[in-house]
Amino acid sequence: MEPMEPISLSAALASFTALWSPRIVTAVNDYDVRVAKVEGEHLWHVHDHTDEFFLVLDGELHISLRETEGERTVVLPKGSVFTVPRGTEHKPYAPAPTAILVLEPTGTSTVGDRHDDVPDHVDATTGHALA
Repeated sequence: MEPMEPISLSAALASFTALWSPRIVTAVNDYDVRVAKVEGEHLWHVHDHTDEFFLVLDGELHISLRETEGERTVVLPKGSVFTVPRGTEHKPYAPAPTAILVLEPTGTSTVGDRHDDVPDHVDATTGHALA
């Protein structure tokens, strides 16, 4: 086993250009820590069995939520965190280039367990290894 070394999130983000295509920077127990570049809309989707944690590293992320009380949007400026509870239909959107960190169980699909049609600009993946 190789010794662990610190991982620069800015270097990790600089290593790829694809939007909505997260890279796995490390793992914590059975969770992936992923970084992604995002802009524009993702898609409505639901994770039936897990919460989804977001940290905005740069830019601003909006997350629309469909809850029992109705639909609302939370706005996360740089440095903000938000957890989408399991079973909550949601759609991330970034009005300008944004960098995020997402924490979710290893093997979790970026488009959830149930979702709208996946547009071409969204990578339906469980995360990619860093190059």
